Amino acid sequence: MSDYTSSFLKVMSERNFIHQVTDWKGLDALLSAKAMVAYIGFDCTADSLHVGSLVQIMMLRHFQKCGHRPIVLMGGGTTKVGDPSGKDDARQLLSDQEIEKNKSGIKAIFEKYLSFGDGPTDAIMCDNDEWLSGLEYIKFLREYGRHFSVNRMLSFDSVKLRLDREQPLSFLEFNYMILQAYDFLELSRRFDCSLQMGGSDQWGNIVNGVELARRIDQRSIFGLTTPLVTTASGAKMGKSAQGAIWLNSDRLSPYEFWQYWRNTDDEDVIHFLKLFTELPLDEITKLSALEGNELNEAKKILAHEVTRLCHGLDTANSAAESARRTFEEGSIGRDLPFIKINKNDLEEGVWVIEAMRNLSLIKSNGEGRRLIANGGARVNDRVIKDPEKHLKTPDVSTEGIIKLSVGKKRHALLKVQ
Repeated sequence: MSDYTSSFLKVMSERNFIHQVTDWKGLDALLSAKAMVAYIGFDCTADSLHVGSLVQIMMLRHFQKCGHRPIVLMGGGTTKVGDPSGKDDARQLLSDQEIEKNKSGIKAIFEKYLSFGDGPTDAIMCDNDEWLSGLEYIKFLREYGRHFSVNRMLSFDSVKLRLDREQPLSFLEFNYMILQAYDFLELSRRFDCSLQMGGSDQWGNIVNGVELARRIDQRSIFGLTTPLVTTASGAKMGKSAQGAIWLNSDRLSPYEFWQYWRNTDDEDVIHFLKLFTELPLDEITKLSALEGNELNEAKKILAHEVTRLCHGLDTANSAAESARRTFEEGSIGRDLPFIKINKNDLEEGVWVIEAMRNLSLIKSNGEGRRLIANGGARVNDRVIKDPEKHLKTPDVSTEGIIKLSVGKKRHALLKVQ
């Protein structure tokens, strides 16, 4: 859309963030006229978010940089219910203690991307448990439940897909969209919040909130969603063959995070530079002209910029240097993932497949045996031929480490103590 006048929607459009908007002309006019407040909700289902949430985090960051005020809504209340969107099965119910632990881990991420405080554009962080857990059930149903048509609720993808597949949908989960709509109403009253943003799978829930505010408070508020981001292979963002790509360094090392972006498919590099970095568009355009091996430089820039935002400049530089030493010099980068091992264990010998599994290089013993049979595993850069090999003291380098490798791109260390 080339007709946007507000800086925020221009940025969102130019960087391919926009999928649907409830009333783009009305929203654009309001964004141009004054500083607005917008929110995105994040349920506390794990103690870290993964890169599947990074589009939403970047939206909030752009929103703040354009002179508006973002709200990070922690889903302490809605996590107790479970969002059925995009899920084939009900989420596991978490205890209050688990939710609080997860919330603490997630909070740390946003402090890297947003500026919090009491200023007019400083970000706000709040928790919907503050108002949801205190609701009186009958009163809530009478005041708000009557504005939701079950017929229409059944038509939303989050519900319809589960029912079409004949997969169970609990009444608890069915209530989720009502609670999310109420969140929007509550935030509009508390903080003058008039925009909810989210992924395309949240469109139905967002529209419910827009309509609830119109019916209850006679107020016009807006919704904006982003496209579902997939890789060139069709896979959803946020996962790799080895598991989730977490944003917290205690769940995934910054080196592995950097390496994930460095291994981006050629077809995805420019798209991801627009979404996940703040690199100026004219620089991205120049990088789009690169082909063949030259495109690897664009991938390194992508890895550096995303890691810089998430983990800091020094950490990004360190990860890049470890990758350079590992792949270009054939030496050992200091930021490679590692576990410590007692030197006494090496006297008896440590089964190499067990070591690879403990380092998360493989998921099972069977996978390790297949890798070795196909020549895909190495110890200290030497191919392993025997699946029964045990690592012993002679395998330890003068630096006190053993380097294990799977394929050409995955490396990890045993540090002897």
